[in-house]
Amino acid sequence: MSIIQNLLPAPAWKLYQDTPDAVLLDVRDPLEFLLVGHPPGAINIPWKYAPDWKPNPEFLQQVSAVAPHLSTPLFLLCRSGQRSMDAARLLNQQGYENLTNIEEGFEGPLDTNKRRNTLGGWRFYHLPWEQT
Repeated sequence: MSIIQNLLPAPAWKLYQDTPDAVLLDVRDPLEFLLVGHPPGAINIPWKYAPDWKPNPEFLQQVSAVAPHLSTPLFLLCRSGQRSMDAARLLNQQGYENLTNIEEGFEGPLDTNKRRNTLGGWRFYHLPWEQT
């Protein structure tokens, strides 16, 4: 197994842009992806589905459809970095060699008021994003 790289959003975005053939996987639920927003070019392949957070039984098949080669550089993003790390671990076990987990995710950790986007995350750093 290879090492899973962990990067904060800004350096991850830069490396993604500088890496030919890289794929940015947003592993959040489709509603999060559409309504909360996502980085441009991100491909939504859910790790789990809300509201009961059941695992996506087709996750590996869906990833292999967009990244058929185990050497494809994959960047994984979720809300806070936990689901994406879990997904990266599974992909690592399946032989994917070039995995980067985006720490803090799209919305970052909860602050003392139990709100996101105030302490870290993709949007906190003013990186490009869009809503569908």
